[in-house]
Amino acid sequence: MHRVVLVVVPPVMSFDVSIPYMVFDGVESGGSPGYAVRACAAEPGRTATVGGPDLFVPDGLEAVCEADTVMAVGSGGEPARPRVLEALREAAAAGTRIASLCTGAFVLAQAGLLDGRRATTHWGLAAELAARHPAVDVRPDVLYVDDGRVLTSAGAAAAIDLCLHLVRLDYGAAAANAAARAAVVSPVRPGGQAQFIETPLPPERGVSLAPTRAWALARLDRPLALKDLAAHAGTSVRTLTRRFHAETGLSPLQWLLHQRIDRARELLETTRLPMDRVAWESGLGSADSLRKHLVDRVGLTPTAYRAGFRRTGP
Repeated sequence: MHRVVLVVVPPVMSFDVSIPYMVFDGVESGGSPGYAVRACAAEPGRTATVGGPDLFVPDGLEAVCEADTVMAVGSGGEPARPRVLEALREAAAAGTRIASLCTGAFVLAQAGLLDGRRATTHWGLAAELAARHPAVDVRPDVLYVDDGRVLTSAGAAAAIDLCLHLVRLDYGAAAANAAARAAVVSPVRPGGQAQFIETPLPPERGVSLAPTRAWALARLDRPLALKDLAAHAGTSVRTLTRRFHAETGLSPLQWLLHQRIDRARELLETTRLPMDRVAWESGLGSADSLRKHLVDRVGLTPTAYRAGFRRTGP
């Protein structure tokens, strides 16, 4: 069981604290729970939140030394207590994986854990993070950053994406996709996808493209052109492309490619299908195309990926 400890740093939003519980709960490995999540703080007990009910944080910072992953949550950019920073430094020095959700990046930066690293936070505070901590390579326009043993996310929904990314790292694409379905959120989005800085215009007639995306996901093994997606959505190709980018941050064809690569990864992890069959069922066409896209995405050939990540399956 992978032990996740949240370091709650006021001021904090209760939603941010709930995200790891929502995503990690229900993840299984070999029929047993995949994660145990607990929260700690410099001063355990009742903790005030921003715009929501108070939280009860049961544990003190001693819980950090028992973690496999430590996640800094909260702060709103305010200074964290020295005891918190020291606990994070000690965890990093011990080889513990370190992550932050939204403004938790300020806590990691204060601890010196982001110096010389790429990192992100909510787009509205990215410039402030860069100004306060010039040694940090702040990326203001991405959902999350995986910089090895230290990971950071932007706000709200991007924190869900980071948690799903961690599930995929720990237990594979199939487990991450199952966690996304259980949480009723989109499948894992790539960290380099843009944050939604500009508020998009509401879709025509107030209808989103979610049904069209679900329709496409059920047909990844078939040729799908822009005109097919537009026909299903009942709109023009131009309108489809604009609305698709507003809702996902990607063009329709970019989104399709991401989904097909993830489907191929899931098949490589959970089946013994030959490479040409994996390519066919994921809509990538040929084994050569599968190899090219997987190397571009994860730096591994399909054979190497299967050898390193294969789970149980037929």
